[in-house]
Amino acid sequence: MTISQSLLLSDLQSRVDEVQDEIVAVRRDLHAHPELGWHEVRTTDLIRQRLVAAGLSPQVLPTGTGLICDIGSGDTCVALRADIDALPVPDGVDSPFRSTQEGVAHACGHDVHTAALLGAAIVLARMAADGQLPHRVRLIFQPAEEVMPGGALGVIAAGGLDGVRRIYGLHCDPRLPVGKVGLRIGALTAAADRVLVRLSGPGGHTSRPHLTGDLVYALATLVTEMPAALSRRVDPRAGLSLVWGRITSGSAANAIPARGEAEGTLRCLDASAWRLAAELIPTLAEQLIAPYGVQVSTEVTHGVPPVMNDAAAIEVLQRAVVETMGLGAVAPTDQSLGGEDFAWYLEHVPGAMARLGVRPAGVESAADLHTPGFNPDEDAIAVGMTVLASCALLD
Repeated sequence: MTISQSLLLSDLQSRVDEVQDEIVAVRRDLHAHPELGWHEVRTTDLIRQRLVAAGLSPQVLPTGTGLICDIGSGDTCVALRADIDALPVPDGVDSPFRSTQEGVAHACGHDVHTAALLGAAIVLARMAADGQLPHRVRLIFQPAEEVMPGGALGVIAAGGLDGVRRIYGLHCDPRLPVGKVGLRIGALTAAADRVLVRLSGPGGHTSRPHLTGDLVYALATLVTEMPAALSRRVDPRAGLSLVWGRITSGSAANAIPARGEAEGTLRCLDASAWRLAAELIPTLAEQLIAPYGVQVSTEVTHGVPPVMNDAAAIEVLQRAVVETMGLGAVAPTDQSLGGEDFAWYLEHVPGAMARLGVRPAGVESAADLHTPGFNPDEDAIAVGMTVLASCALLD
């Protein structure tokens, strides 16, 4: 590390401290007013106003939510990304800033991601004004990460990666204690698709299943046998997982329904096996229900490929963590079966995503992501600000 970078990081720490309370308040505001993917109107306006107040010129995306904003100047730039949407999950944490939207909450920590990037933006804007920013930095506040195939594709289509040479992001991880940052070269997440299977038949009386298509029995056979059938057609080393989240059929105990459907997610650690499985599912569905006299239609919505962290980007992230928080703040992390549309950016430019520890100090086991009880430690926001801003300065 050069002397100039050492001085920059030393100055960065004090600047993060200056805005920490303000940014925690922003996070609480976001948490109290969560918005689902493609509907983040209030969230986008709040971010825009804060960036304008910092002397920046954000541009709202053509979709109407989410925005892009550059800091500094230069032909190429480093991008920092945060996702801004919430989940259709109730907020189960009793706090003064509990979600005011029934059945909607930031149960994946996107309010933390957004606050951390906003704080980093304010710090970097002040450093740029003082002539301390070595190159251009692009802020990407992305909508609809939770909506397959993800809002990242809209950002890319709008030119969000034009001129970008590397991109960085963070994701909350309740398995890691606050103050730790998980790093991994290569695959960090899994590929993920949404699977919807619809069955249809003539319907009938439950006393005479032989005279019709026993649709519920066929549906039950499909949801239990499909995961097993896939496991025998795809390399087991690929870590394939098909899990159903919704099954719907019928309205009366003594009537065989004419329609039914099952919906779930297909996840895979290996991208090639993921593509093969998506092609196999419609054929396997037809084969599994063939004996029961009903029809089947299958939709496989491609979601995201795996996040593949670039080795050089991970090196920058590690330097950012070590130089600002010490070697003990770096933690190893495993590849997960979770999906993350940050992967789409990495199909175009190198970059990396780190896992941000959010488990409160002294807590052995915290509520997981996507659950009503998810409750990140707000001290992680300053950590996130520091890591993101440091990457922008060091890369």
